[in-house]
Amino acid sequence: MKRTALITGANKSIGFETARQLLSLNYSVYIGSRDAEKGLKAVEQLKSEGFEDVDMLQIDVTDAASIHAAAAELTGKVAQLDVLVNNAGIPGVMPQNASEITQENLRNIFDTNFFGVVQTTQAFIPLLKKSDEPRIVNVSSDLGSLGNHTNPDYAHFDVKVTGYCSSKTALNAFTVMLAYEFRDSKFKINSVNPGYTATDFNGHTGYKKVEEAAEVVVRYAIIGADGPNGKFFSDYGETPW
Repeated sequence: MKRTALITGANKSIGFETARQLLSLNYSVYIGSRDAEKGLKAVEQLKSEGFEDVDMLQIDVTDAASIHAAAAELTGKVAQLDVLVNNAGIPGVMPQNASEITQENLRNIFDTNFFGVVQTTQAFIPLLKKSDEPRIVNVSSDLGSLGNHTNPDYAHFDVKVTGYCSSKTALNAFTVMLAYEFRDSKFKINSVNPGYTATDFNGHTGYKKVEEAAEVVVRYAIIGADGPNGKFFSDYGETPW
């Protein structure tokens, strides 16, 4: 049976390229997009490249009603969900100094990067449980690593973006807790750092191409039964929490 994947925030950048690469591996892919029009344009682009088994699923990860509607819609279309890639995320308003970041900015960042992932994952767990090899990839960042942030030799040691970094730290904690909960099942749940990639997210200042970043995400979306669970990975291997 053909495997099915859902990628949130997949109408552009790393999410879009992740969709393209999974389609190339013969997955059926749903483009999760908050904006339906942008999602449909992404689907049209992929179909113009020769990929047929791709569709759009409208989902706003900050809106519980939208998430549950999306889960109900997908449940009516597929027998199971094999891969969930929690890719949707925002950087927040800059700067984000710890002593000055506003509660509004902090909450907005966490609503998407943390709470959005938690409620989206919970809504799709029933459909994932129907898969014989369910996979969850939480798209994180090495900026969420407390090990890195306390290591002066870390390349980005001086990048202390309070809201964004702490939201990814919280996301990593969720990965650990969820992976432990499903440790005796067929689930494989990991955090993945795609790396500093040139996207709209950072004004295209990143040094990696989206193709390279998506390859890291896909690597852990398609891992076999002997693959890792409850770990944090970058393109260079395991990353400290």
